[in-house]
Amino acid sequence: MLLNLRRRWQRWRRSRPFWGGLFAILAGSWICVLPLAPLKIMLQQGVAGIPSVLMGIVMIVLGLTAWFAPPQRSVAGVLTTLIATAALVLSNLGGFLIGTLLGILGGGLMFAWQPYARGAGKAESAVAAPPPPTPHHDPQGAQP
Repeated sequence: MLLNLRRRWQRWRRSRPFWGGLFAILAGSWICVLPLAPLKIMLQQGVAGIPSVLMGIVMIVLGLTAWFAPPQRSVAGVLTTLIATAALVLSNLGGFLIGTLLGILGGGLMFAWQPYARGAGKAESAVAAPPPPTPHHDPQGAQP
């Protein structure tokens, strides 16, 4: 039972850009949580915390999109990278650089991820490469 559950988890995780989505969710959480400080600090911050919370929520949603709609991974990856870069300016240096770095890493992993094709490696290894061409040898020793 436990082994079957673990195999199902691994199959689900490998069939989507899991790590990119995870880094995007962590980045969004980090950027979103920092402005949610105690009320005394939030009152001093004013409306400056609103973009941080919104960008964090959007990054979390993009990470979940990569998990549950893998065909949309390219758009989610590009948007995550753009929002993480914008957070550098608009949100406490992007969560003190940690949120921005996690977001850029997650967006890049989402964009670069490709679905695994079963049997592709086996088919390529089964086909032998053609022999390299041999240099032309002139029996009389004449050079061109």
